[in-house]
Amino acid sequence: MYQIFPFPFFVQTKLSWYICAIFYLSILDLHKNFLMEAKVSIIMGSTSDLPIMEKAANVLNEFCIPFEMNALSAHRTPQQAMDFARGAHGRGIRAIIAGAGGAAHLPGVIAALTPLPVIGVPVKASISIDGWDSILSILQMPPGIPVATVGLDGAQNAGILAAQILATANENLMKRIIEYKSNLAKKIVQANRELASVKYEYKTN
Repeated sequence: MYQIFPFPFFVQTKLSWYICAIFYLSILDLHKNFLMEAKVSIIMGSTSDLPIMEKAANVLNEFCIPFEMNALSAHRTPQQAMDFARGAHGRGIRAIIAGAGGAAHLPGVIAALTPLPVIGVPVKASISIDGWDSILSILQMPPGIPVATVGLDGAQNAGILAAQILATANENLMKRIIEYKSNLAKKIVQANRELASVKYEYKTN
């Protein structure tokens, strides 16, 4: 039995119809990726920070926000870091998430060279002094060069904050964030229901 494919000049068997459908879907997906431009840039001092910084990537992916990820070092690749910071706005980036550990200068250097909001993620690196060196290096910025600093290894919150920044100019994204926060509240309601079933002799609720 022959079926007409919903594109002109394609008459295929049922098996070929599926093959053609997969082919065209793959083209559409490639087309989407070609047109998709990053709105958030995630940068980190080295790939050793990836287990932390991928939490920000997961959040952006959940909110369907196009992003890019790169390794940059304020100390080992200073020229590349400066070029990135100066060119990010012109490439369409609207927020930068920068993670670094130890003498964590990357977020501050980037913030000094870009008009974009920079969210700093202190990373507890192998050389870190219990994370405090990373926190204070990013947190204690001089007046005029702000870095929105999240908690130690707090890349998830950095991703959420970046999404909220973009949502101020995107109503559809704002709706997704409102739904996300509503689901957080539902989790606490459910947690209290579960706690209500926990029994102790002197527990009163």
